[in-house]
Amino acid sequence: MLRSILFVMWFFSPAGIANLIPVIMSNTPYIKKLNAPLDCGIKLRGKPLFGDHKTWRGFISGIVIAIATLQLQVFLYNHNTWFHTLSSGINYNNLPVIWLGFLFALGALGGDALESMLKRQFNINPGKKWFPFDQIDYILGGIITTSLVVRLSLVDYIWLLIVWLILHLIFSFFAYLFKLKDSPI
Repeated sequence: MLRSILFVMWFFSPAGIANLIPVIMSNTPYIKKLNAPLDCGIKLRGKPLFGDHKTWRGFISGIVIAIATLQLQVFLYNHNTWFHTLSSGINYNNLPVIWLGFLFALGALGGDALESMLKRQFNINPGKKWFPFDQIDYILGGIITTSLVVRLSLVDYIWLLIVWLILHLIFSFFAYLFKLKDSPI
């Protein structure tokens, strides 16, 4: 059980970090100014497609960080045998780092944007909580997109969903404590 938990934490960290980065970047001086909406002002049924809080700054920084995180994983895999054991049979030397890193970010941030679009269409105000969809959107998106390159077992996907949901709740609480988010969930 512990091995499965550690594996899914390790494997999915590029998506988890990509999902976290837009919050950090929105509060970073200089970069904060690059806040063009991802939806470019497009509306669906008279409502913003994603809203102003989904930005190109967050999307691009999420992609860059996901790729860098996956590259760091490859480095660690090559320089420490413990990461070979942790990697559960996935040979990180054979992974297409740029493509898979992009897919991690696309899934995480795309899942979040899709959930935001659904909130707009269901008249749920931006920032209003929509549990559990606010917490699992990036996980499901990341699972779907990365399965194009890496397939895990059903048990691993279940662990991934559970572990990253719990991690999301923990990180959200700390982001709230550090005033990066308006609510703890």
